[in-house]
Amino acid sequence: MVNLPRKFTTIPINFIPKQFLKYQQQQVPSQRTQPFIPFSELQNQRNLLESELISALNGCTSLIQIQQTHARILRKGLDQCCYIITKLVRSLTKIEIPMESYAKLVFNQVKYPNPFLWTALIRGYCLQGLVRESVFVYISMRKENTLPVSFTFSALFKACSTVLDVNLGRQIHAQTILIGGFDNDLYVKNSLIEMYVKLGFLECGRKVFAELPERDLISWTELIVAYAKIGDMESAGELFGQLPLKDMVAWTAMVTGYAQNAMPREALELFERMQNEGVKTDEVTLVGVISACAQLGAAKYSNWIRDIVVNLGIDPTRCVVVGSALIDMYSKCGNVEDAYKVFEAMEEKNVFSYSSMIAGFAMHGCAYAALKLFREMVNMGIKPNRVTFIAVLTACSHSRMVEQGRQIFASMEEKFGISPGVDHYACMVDLLGRAGLLEDALKLVETMPIEPNEGVWGALLGSCRTYSNPDIAQIAANHLFELEPNAIGNYILLSNIYASAGRWNDVSMVRKLMREKGLRKNPGCSWLEVKKGVIEEFFAGDMAHPRSGEMKHVLEHLLNRLKAIGYEPNMNSVAYDVNDEEKRRILITHSEKLALAFGLLSINADCPIRIMKNIRMCEDCHSFMCGVSQITGRVIIVRDNLRFHHFHDGKCSCGNFW
Repeated sequence: MVNLPRKFTTIPINFIPKQFLKYQQQQVPSQRTQPFIPFSELQNQRNLLESELISALNGCTSLIQIQQTHARILRKGLDQCCYIITKLVRSLTKIEIPMESYAKLVFNQVKYPNPFLWTALIRGYCLQGLVRESVFVYISMRKENTLPVSFTFSALFKACSTVLDVNLGRQIHAQTILIGGFDNDLYVKNSLIEMYVKLGFLECGRKVFAELPERDLISWTELIVAYAKIGDMESAGELFGQLPLKDMVAWTAMVTGYAQNAMPREALELFERMQNEGVKTDEVTLVGVISACAQLGAAKYSNWIRDIVVNLGIDPTRCVVVGSALIDMYSKCGNVEDAYKVFEAMEEKNVFSYSSMIAGFAMHGCAYAALKLFREMVNMGIKPNRVTFIAVLTACSHSRMVEQGRQIFASMEEKFGISPGVDHYACMVDLLGRAGLLEDALKLVETMPIEPNEGVWGALLGSCRTYSNPDIAQIAANHLFELEPNAIGNYILLSNIYASAGRWNDVSMVRKLMREKGLRKNPGCSWLEVKKGVIEEFFAGDMAHPRSGEMKHVLEHLLNRLKAIGYEPNMNSVAYDVNDEEKRRILITHSEKLALAFGLLSINADCPIRIMKNIRMCEDCHSFMCGVSQITGRVIIVRDNLRFHHFHDGKCSCGNFW
């Protein structure tokens, strides 16, 4: 605890190197008259000395250097100069010397500390996580009738954010009002907004913002970022629209916000506006827009982004952040070959670039390539992180590599010292469940050393659909209904499992629950990129497209040809208790089939048809795509919400295991 009011103590002699503490023999003052030096010249000499000492402290990178400079301060009689001692305290803080052992003792030697010196001590305690002590210093400062400055409050507000103490923050906020004079202090107000936002009290931050007579870019951007983080892009967009002058940080906050909230079109449109207005772009902006491009999966945008990266002079072979983002983008746009070209060309590869490429191979079903790269990474001495293990376990899961997955999972802690997290357990449950080992998967969930989350139970529920196990599905669903009471996907999945088992009463019960909760199913949606980069969207059962007549004709023709080679619609893919004719009608208008028909009409025969889908592809559509690739000779690539399927010559890259 800080002992204040201060009892002035002497700095221990061991803090000052001995070679700087030689006593000089006092000479008897000469009887001759000393030359007169004007006060202005003395002041100039003092100012020059102070500047030299401040410069010396700025250059200190170790404790011994600070001690040497401190000794010089003492010899020159400047130990009471608040300006210099403030810098000394900040230098000690910068190299993380404990406050109690040196900075506090230096502070206690100063008889009349000014507000900036008090603030340096407060800030030092805050940076070292000693918030309680920093508050005691502030209380002592007020007891000695020293008024705080802007930096005093900004340091305290940041400390409150660090320890997540909004009540303390509110008390300090009250101090700014009681003391007065800070109503129009933009620096203090911005720190206050930042504190409320970081502690999750966004409306309090918005209220402080609304009361500001003048605002700067920091005020606006802080709130824009906050709204984006909670997914309220409408409020973020409203603030952005009102912002008088928009800098790169504000533009980037919006682009990144849209990308992080699954609004890739809006992110790309805004980035295009940003380019047209000549706003500078940096690596952070590029990573955000590359993420948006990856979500949309459109080749037009991926090539456009790559050209922008090159034109900006950012070399992805040397910039690991941008290079890794491009790997992810090309992978999610269906171009795993281009992703690997970027990876191979990178002069510097780290855990992030390796993890991105392994994840890319995993989502395309290239499990052997993913495992090979994982082994290469380890042999290169690059330690895998938690994300790497999620990627490589996913690769094993998508290719039924149960034993390899188990070995890698066991090696996490044994070989690399990484305790498996809940996401890694979710991968293992998915791995076992996809392989049909539902009992083993359930046992793993029940014996996990950590509490299973929605990802774990969701993986188990998904596996129950593949293997039609309504009993284990019910167990998983009950947990999911508690964890995610309003997640409609869980209800739909359980309903589909009951439907596959012919348990229509249970289907009705689940649908009744959905109605009572007011939940509505998101319609299946697929989109693809056609000529000139135009993106066409299709919804399940929606035949309102201008070319729907032609699309219907194409689908009927394909269906007749497929039946001739043995294809039969999979009625289990329809989770409704309707007659077979109605089921056939529903199946033929699934969104990916509509997108396929349009692609056949619009995309050159030598180009792949790349389809993106918002939900998992059903079994019937998977069989349909395999058959169409065989009878037409076309390459069809479908990305659903789990992975990529590459259909060619009647076969899929997933080996019919997904």
